[in-house]
Amino acid sequence: MVSWGQLGFQDAGSYFMEEFIYFHDFTMMIILGVLSYVVVFLILGLTSGWVNSGFVEGQLIEFLWTIFPALILVQIAFPSLLLLYLIEDFSKSFLVCKVIGHQWFWTYEISTESSDLLLTLDCYMLPRKGAFGMRLLMTDEYILIPVNVPVRILVTSDDVIHSWTIPSLGIKADAVPGRLNQLNLTLSRKGMYYGQCSEICGANHSFMPIMLLGAASPWFFAWLDRL
Repeated sequence: MVSWGQLGFQDAGSYFMEEFIYFHDFTMMIILGVLSYVVVFLILGLTSGWVNSGFVEGQLIEFLWTIFPALILVQIAFPSLLLLYLIEDFSKSFLVCKVIGHQWFWTYEISTESSDLLLTLDCYMLPRKGAFGMRLLMTDEYILIPVNVPVRILVTSDDVIHSWTIPSLGIKADAVPGRLNQLNLTLSRKGMYYGQCSEICGANHSFMPIMLLGAASPWFFAWLDRL
């Protein structure tokens, strides 16, 4: 859960979000190195007298300032492409959670990979007087996802465009009427994760929170029996 004044990412709750944070830190290190290099030589160029009006070409330095940026881009591209491949890999999912956006609540349909429907659930935001936790983030029901179990999430809408987003899990997909968007989710630890609709979808756009609980597999089956 994000705290007031926080500048960095939320604590990762999924394996993909952990990889996103690692990739972000790796890219920022490269950017800071390039920025430091440019600033140092800019200051040296402005403050020193290194001027040679007869200097018209330098093939070696031209080769170096062409090949070094290319190598840096390749170094960034490979982990980026690996992440893109991993988030699109749906070959090992055991559960399917279909998310349907409405004005202004979410409907969840949880089923097995063999299309056996387990439950259907509507989640509405709790009114401010009845919410004992975070304002605009609490719902009357929540979905429970077992930890370390690959889950395929299908996102669609019943009316207008919504966006199902949980920042700490690194997942976000537009809910478009007549279209199914897919997400791949594997929780790495237990906990309650919060999100909101991040697409302006009407007057009550701010009142479509998401609550997702990560728990052990026995808790998941007990939750299904309770509902």
